[in-house]
Amino acid sequence: MNFEQFQELKTERLLLRKIELSDSAEILFLRSNEIVNQFIERPESRKTKTHSDAVRFINEINEAFENGESITWGIALNKNPKIIGTICLWNFSVDQNIAEVGYDLNPEFHGMGVMSEALKNVIIFGFNKLNLSSLEAFTDRRNRGSKRLLEKIGFQPNDDRMDKNNSFNEIFEIKNLLSGT
Repeated sequence: MNFEQFQELKTERLLLRKIELSDSAEILFLRSNEIVNQFIERPESRKTKTHSDAVRFINEINEAFENGESITWGIALNKNPKIIGTICLWNFSVDQNIAEVGYDLNPEFHGMGVMSEALKNVIIFGFNKLNLSSLEAFTDRRNRGSKRLLEKIGFQPNDDRMDKNNSFNEIFEIKNLLSGT
């Protein structure tokens, strides 16, 4: 994917912004907190256990953006620049028509509509700015909160596909009704 420049997204309550090295404490929390990560399986080499790991992760996601491989936003409240979650588009298909969306959120903000607001805007960005034909989300079948969020936004389970890397995952998708594909 050819991203021209990093685009911040603003909503009524949120600012989705580039993640900076100064966000390393929040990234360490989000990637190591037991509640946030209870349904996420990462290989040992991808786990974030230390401040150095968080810095490495931030450098990796920013490099992936520069290389057109993914775009990751930090989710912050408009009145406070501190990141409370992240959301990304990544794992683009070879033809660059499909991307996977991933997200996490500080448990203090669960149930407040934050991720719903962020996800809606990332979908609009993906469909209108990147001309994607569909978005996918892989979520653990036991993660009722994530499944409810996806269905509320309009994602549908794709029962014809399975995640080869994680048998617990279900795949959800949402189509761009304006793409014509």
